[in-house]
Amino acid sequence: MNVLYAGEFVKQFHKLPQVVQTRFRAQEQLFKANWRDTRLHVKKLRGNIQTFSFRITRNYRVLFLFVEHKTVLFATIGHRKDVYQ
Repeated sequence: MNVLYAGEFVKQFHKLPQVVQTRFRAQEQLFKANWRDTRLHVKKLRGNIQTFSFRITRNYRVLFLFVEHKTVLFATIGHRKDVYQ
């Protein structure tokens, strides 16, 4: 799986606590191996045809969308109370 990173994603990633950044790297490896891995808790967002989210921790999420067959764009990352707005 090829992953692209939006500018918004990169900005938000660097603002996260170090422990969340480390946990993201582990989840990213799971995602690249199999984006449907149940440990990621992938969810399709309502009202949006191609946007999905996966869990980093109980409180942090990544929003992503498919841009090609085996290429995704990580659009944003952050606390679940903020990321869905």
